[in-house]
Amino acid sequence: MGKVGFGLAATCAVATCAIAAVLVGRRVKSRRRWERVVGVLREFEEGCSTPLARLRQVVDAMAVEMHAGLASDGGSKLKMLLTFVDSLPDGDEKGIYYALDLGGTNFRVLRVQLGGKVSGILQRQVESQPIPQELMTSTSEELFDFIAMTLKDFVEREGNDSESPPNKRRELGFTFSFPVRQTSVSSGVLIKWTKGFAIDDTVGRDVAECLEEAMMRRGLNMRVAALVNDTVGTLALGHYHDEDTVAAVVFGTGTNACYVERADAIIKCQGLLTNSGGMVVNMEWGNFWSSHLPKTPYDTSLDADSPNPLDQGFEKMISGMYLGDIARRVILRVAQESDIFGDITSSRIHEPYILRTPMMAAMHEDGSPDLREVERVFRETLQITNIPLKARRLVVRVCDMVTRRAARLAAAGIVGILRKIGRDGRAAAGGRRTESSSSARRTVIAIEGHLYVDYSMFQEYLKEAMVEILGEDVAQNVFLRISEDGSGIGAALLAASHSSSIDDRG
Repeated sequence: MGKVGFGLAATCAVATCAIAAVLVGRRVKSRRRWERVVGVLREFEEGCSTPLARLRQVVDAMAVEMHAGLASDGGSKLKMLLTFVDSLPDGDEKGIYYALDLGGTNFRVLRVQLGGKVSGILQRQVESQPIPQELMTSTSEELFDFIAMTLKDFVEREGNDSESPPNKRRELGFTFSFPVRQTSVSSGVLIKWTKGFAIDDTVGRDVAECLEEAMMRRGLNMRVAALVNDTVGTLALGHYHDEDTVAAVVFGTGTNACYVERADAIIKCQGLLTNSGGMVVNMEWGNFWSSHLPKTPYDTSLDADSPNPLDQGFEKMISGMYLGDIARRVILRVAQESDIFGDITSSRIHEPYILRTPMMAAMHEDGSPDLREVERVFRETLQITNIPLKARRLVVRVCDMVTRRAARLAAAGIVGILRKIGRDGRAAAGGRRTESSSSARRTVIAIEGHLYVDYSMFQEYLKEAMVEILGEDVAQNVFLRISEDGSGIGAALLAASHSSSIDDRG
C-alpha cells in the first residue's frame, strides 16, 4: 500500500508540475503576445506624433506651397485655382435666387429669399432628387435635361408668392463638385468625372453652358450667375453672416479649403483686375504634401491600395473618407499579432473601408463603462464577437490616436492659411504687418462638414491645436464658425452678389 500510495503521489506531482508548466507557458506566450500588441501601438503612436515643433513645420510648408501655387501652375502640390469670385455676400442682397447643388448621386435645388441687412434670409425651400443610375453614364444632353426639368418643376411650384416678374430672367448659383477649370465666375470646363459618373461628351465642355442650354430647351428662363464648389459656397455663407470671414474649410468625406487672396499676390495672373482688389482662391488642399507630415506604414498601405496612389496625401490623413480605414488597419495588425480579438479568420476586418469614420467616432466617444458601442460595432459590422474589455479599451486608444493626428494636422493647415495672409500674429511676407496689428485683427474661418460638426473629439483636438500653435493672445481673435449648407444657400448668395456683374449670355 505504501509503495502504491507513493507512486500515486509521485504521479500526481508530475501531473501537477506538467499542468503548472503548461499554464506558465501559456502565460508567457500571452505576455509575449501582449508585449507585441504594446509594441504595435507604441510604434503607431510615435509615428503619429504631432508635437508643436512639427506642427509649426507643417504651417511653414503650407504657406510655402501656397506661395508656389500662386506663382505658377504646376509649381506646387496645391493647385491654387482662381474662382473669379471677387465679391462676397455682405447682407445687402435682396430678392429671390436659386441654387443647384450637384455633387454625387443626388442633387438638390433651392430657392432662397433674401431681405437685406435687416431681414437676412427670409425663406428657403429645398428639394432633393436622386439621379437615375442610367443617366450617370448616358449623354450630357440627357443628364442636364433631366436636371433642368426637375429645376423647372421646382420653380413652377413657387405659387403666387413669387416676387419675380413673369419675364424676368432668374439667377442661379450652380455648385458643381467635380474637377473643373474655372474660366469665369459663371463658367468652367469639366476636367474629368468622378463619383461614378462617366459621360464622355461632357468632358472638356463648359458645364454652366450645358445646363443653360438644357434650361433653354425646357423653356426655363434662368442663367448661371455663379459656378462654384462647396468650399467657396461655405465661404460665401460665412461672409454673409460675418464680414470678418476670410477663409473656409470643409471637413467631410473629403477636405478642401479656400480663402480671400490679394489680386496682386496671384503672380501667375499678373495684371489681374478685380472689383475688390481680391479674389477667392480654391486651394484644393487635399493634395498638399510635406516631408514633415507624420506618415506611418498604415498610411503607406492605404495609399497604395487606393484608386489614386501618391495623390491627395493630406486628404488621406485628415478626412472622413479615410480615418476609419486607418484605424481598421492598425486594429487588424494588432489582431494578427495576438489573440486579443479571438479568431478573425471569418470576420470582415480584412475588408477595406468596412469601418467607416462615423463608426470610429461612435467608438471613440463611447462613454459607457463597458464600452458597449465598441462591442456593437465589432459585432454588427466586423462580425467579431465576445471581445474583452481590455481589447475594447485598446480600440478606443487607436481611434484617439488617428483622430488626434488628423485634427492637429488640420489645425496646422488652417494656421498655414493665416500665415499666408498675415493673420497668424507674425509679420507677413514683405513685412506688411506687425505682430501687434495682426494679432489684434478679428479673423473668422467658416467650417462645414460632418467630420467637424458631428465629431466632437475631432473638433476639440483641432481647437486645442489652434491655440497651441497660435498662442492664446492671437487665438482669442480667431473664430471657427460652423457654416451649414454652403453648397446650397452659399451658392444662392453668390448668385445674388454676382448677378448684376454677369453678362447675359442669352
